[in-house]
Amino acid sequence: MRKLVYYVASTLDGFIAAPDGSADFLPLEEDVRAYLTATWPQTFPTFTHARFGIDRPQGRFDAVVMGRATYDPALKIGVSPYAHLRQYVFSRSLAPADHPDVEIVDGDPVAFVRELKQRDGEDIWLCGGGQLAGQLLPEVDELVLKVNPFVVGSGVPLAAREFDPRRFRLVETRPFDSGVVVLRYLAG
Repeated sequence: MRKLVYYVASTLDGFIAAPDGSADFLPLEEDVRAYLTATWPQTFPTFTHARFGIDRPQGRFDAVVMGRATYDPALKIGVSPYAHLRQYVFSRSLAPADHPDVEIVDGDPVAFVRELKQRDGEDIWLCGGGQLAGQLLPEVDELVLKVNPFVVGSGVPLAAREFDPRRFRLVETRPFDSGVVVLRYLAG
């Protein structure tokens, strides 16, 4: 069965974006960029591939799920963010006919992802954001955090949800000179 992998950048205090949804305060440090382009090339937006020397973004994903707020920045600049993957955007306000490069999903995210995991294919990347991640946390099989050495105090949480502890098992730690640490966890 396909796995749902929540791969996301975070601050030390567990925020993935500023209160306004922006994440430009989290720099892509050179030592981390080299690792990510080699290890996780599919997670770079399609329009950045040439700039980062990504010729064919091969890897473990063939699909990406994201919330409306995560999709919005690409929408505003008129690009399909991850055209190299099958893209699913959860939104009750976007008209599917206006977004032919993505599949707009207006139903229950948990039911949709459970069904998607049953289909043939590679793993599924949960790109964000915090609201969607909070809903889908019980379906997350793997959690990959790029923890940045910042404490911000508020913003979009890693997973916005009611108190309901979920345990993950640490399987890999990759520290960088820039202070970023990539942590990989498996559910359970």
